[in-house]
Amino acid sequence: MSDAHKSDPREQAWAKGLYPRPLNEGRSRNMRANRRSDTKPEVALRHALHTLGYRYRKDFRLDLADGVRVRPDIVFTARKVAVFVDGCFWHVCPEHGREPSTNEWYWTPKLRRNVERDRQANAALEAAGWRVVRLWEHESLSSAVEIVVNAVGPTSRPTFTGS
Repeated sequence: MSDAHKSDPREQAWAKGLYPRPLNEGRSRNMRANRRSDTKPEVALRHALHTLGYRYRKDFRLDLADGVRVRPDIVFTARKVAVFVDGCFWHVCPEHGREPSTNEWYWTPKLRRNVERDRQANAALEAAGWRVVRLWEHESLSSAVEIVVNAVGPTSRPTFTGS
């Protein structure tokens, strides 16, 4: 292994078999472009909620009992509502999720761990008195806004009519 490859953490992980090499550079770029936060559906939902007068924290870490840490996408702290906008692939959407066809040895356990982590986060939040809202990335914006508004309740900010 050359010195350049020794310093690349991806090369070291591939050599150890921790995760598979990408099929090609295009796939590698695509996977690196996946975001943990500020995804398009999440940003659209936040913008719509903000326009309606709702104020919230984004990507706010909650430290719960037993050392459980959870980072909902949108958090209404005063009303104790945690909102997650889950990606269909990463969280195994029952409608759009699919079994991986390449490198199943890596992806299948990883996706199962994601689903289990979601269940544990839901349970920990609910045990701490939080209301959990989970939305799929494919849901329409109007539907997602309606679900969150119903969970949070009316905004306390006055709306101006322009007169």
